[in-house]
Amino acid sequence: MPDPPGSGRVRALLLDIEGTTTPVDFVTRVLFPYARGRARDFLIRRASEVRDDLALLFSEHEADEREGRSPPPWRDRSPAESLDPAAAYVHWLMDRDRKSTALKALQGRIWDEGYQAGSLRGQVYPDVPRALARWRAQGRDVAIFSSGSVLAQRLLFSRSEAGDLTPFLRGYFDTTTGAKGDAESYRKIARALGQAPGSVLFLSDITAELDAARSAGMATGLCVREASPASADHPAVRSFDEVLP
Repeated sequence: MPDPPGSGRVRALLLDIEGTTTPVDFVTRVLFPYARGRARDFLIRRASEVRDDLALLFSEHEADEREGRSPPPWRDRSPAESLDPAAAYVHWLMDRDRKSTALKALQGRIWDEGYQAGSLRGQVYPDVPRALARWRAQGRDVAIFSSGSVLAQRLLFSRSEAGDLTPFLRGYFDTTTGAKGDAESYRKIARALGQAPGSVLFLSDITAELDAARSAGMATGLCVREASPASADHPAVRSFDEVLP
């Protein structure tokens, strides 16, 4: 992509993960099935450690019932009676690709076990490590904003097939900061990075997220690694090699 307008003022880059730093297939065909297949067993083994996650899941379940979404039944929130309904609800949320904070937290804990056991290794596109090193050498900060939990983000980049990439990353942001389609989320992130929004370049493959970031004042780039651009509203990025070389 050509340097964004005012690229000399870009002091920080904010990156999405799926389709931006990491192949979508790794998330949908590796991470998601891994968590799905282990959710019930994990809840049984680690029930005492995930009480807060279970309580948040139950609250989200109640909201889904109130709003008529017909989630699977879950009547008793006592720990002993919650595990099977919780696992069924987790599967229901995953089937709908819901950006549930409780779901993402639980998935992150399951993946943590997988990374520590060596069953999982994070995947990134080949241009990502060299771009992170280049931007760091240029004195620019790099942060991540993903619907996956901060724990899941750290695991992916610390245990990637390209090695530990976390030394290049200054910050991690998830849905506890706000929705990715909400301009205020990007303002919060800019403040957390100590930057004016106009000094931050956000890269994502989702046009709605880029629209929100641009509304907040950020520069934007649409990642189109595996497809043709779906929008002409944001500069296309086919490789990080093109970005602030």
